[in-house]
Amino acid sequence: MRPVLNISFSPEPRLTLVVIVIAALGLLIQGVVGGDGFCSVLDATDKGCGEESLYWKVNSPTLSPSHLRDLPGFTRSVYKKDHALITPESHVFGPLPDWTNTLAAFLITPAMGSQFTLYFAKMQEKSTSGLPPQDVERFIFVVKGVVSLTDASEKIHDLKVDSYAYVPPNFEHFLKADSTATLLVIERRYAPLDGIGGPAFLVGSTDKQPLLETPGEIFELRKLLPTDVAYDFNIHIMDFKPGEFLNVKEVHYNQHGLLLLEGQGIYRLGDSWYPVQAGDVIWMAPFVPQWYAALGKTVTRYLIYKDTNRNPLL
Repeated sequence: MRPVLNISFSPEPRLTLVVIVIAALGLLIQGVVGGDGFCSVLDATDKGCGEESLYWKVNSPTLSPSHLRDLPGFTRSVYKKDHALITPESHVFGPLPDWTNTLAAFLITPAMGSQFTLYFAKMQEKSTSGLPPQDVERFIFVVKGVVSLTDASEKIHDLKVDSYAYVPPNFEHFLKADSTATLLVIERRYAPLDGIGGPAFLVGSTDKQPLLETPGEIFELRKLLPTDVAYDFNIHIMDFKPGEFLNVKEVHYNQHGLLLLEGQGIYRLGDSWYPVQAGDVIWMAPFVPQWYAALGKTVTRYLIYKDTNRNPLL
């Protein structure tokens, strides 16, 4: 007698699909990931694999083009009207206007519907930055190397990996790199408020920011900018232990730009579910349903932009 295979499906087919996707991702991770995270067999000979270098996976992603040579035309990148996932194999670098010896990959821009830009700036030896356009504010986060920032008073600030700077609009400054460095840069046109003074220049580092309460949630949260109404956006650093997830299935008017700095997991955007890992960038339009769950054996950390402190009618 031929054996009978009994398969039972959840009454909610979409939930069944999610379970299958997560299981499949787990098998993929088991096949290509070592015990320390996304460090595949092909990575094992790379200089960066296993080194104690914070955020090195952002600059050396597992699914880089060299690991996809047997899959011509493959990319995990997706662009839809209310969200986008831009993965490292899709980055296109070109000269950055007004910067010297620097290449940039613009990953989020108003062309896709955002009100801000997010890009990687790869500074080479002896490179310097230019100024943003008039009335545009700038946020800088170092993911590789060291840069020096000279402010309007000619004071020099050394920014290393995990350090950042907020530069108010029309604030004189410039960056300099003596050796290679990679920056995440976010820029947007500042939205002033009547009777409110402008935001202040500041520098800081993630590890110096306190953990904040997250009622109803279990992830760890740090805010890199003051919550003062003078600032029209903030940058959050969110940490998830393996298996942790967002309790709130968010739908809101705020836009997001996100960079996964560490770890891997599943991100829901609208009706789609995406496996994501360090180095991936996500844009979320207003009111797109969004949710995240951390997978694997390592902590997930992501940096996320959020516009705030402004009436959406303005």
